[in-house]
Amino acid sequence: MIRAGVLSDTHLNRPDKIFSKQVRECFHNCDVIIHAGDLTAPSILEVFRDKTIYAVCGNMCDGMIRARYPEQLVFTLGSFTIGLTHGARLGRDIETALWNLFPEADCMIYGHTHRPACHRHGKTLFLNPGCFQATSRYGAPGTFAILEAGDELSARIFDIVHTP
Repeated sequence: MIRAGVLSDTHLNRPDKIFSKQVRECFHNCDVIIHAGDLTAPSILEVFRDKTIYAVCGNMCDGMIRARYPEQLVFTLGSFTIGLTHGARLGRDIETALWNLFPEADCMIYGHTHRPACHRHGKTLFLNPGCFQATSRYGAPGTFAILEAGDELSARIFDIVHTP
């Protein structure tokens, strides 16, 4: 079983103490991290240096991030094909546009909307981890996802629990 922590839209200039603590609490039992864009600074991923990282740039990323990370990425997690993009350039119906980007993917991961989503369309899993912030722009608590790849592929969305 492979456990992957999935996050998006961190929107930080550097990893502060709160972010670092949330990362430890949310992803301590994950070997893989998937970041669906808008990480906005390369130092954000440094807190995951002991994990395998898959990441894409988003519309809020600077030139350094855009040079280092693609807008879309296809990779495997166990025996499953994963398509990853931020989603900012895909129009209003991101999930429909994902079919054109990743027609063979078992799972399509995106961010941008700050709204978590986890559902299947046929055999394909769609996953948006939401916004990994204390409060997203829609007033919801920060969210993330755990994606598990074993005999089957499954995911769940979690609220970030804030502890002092």
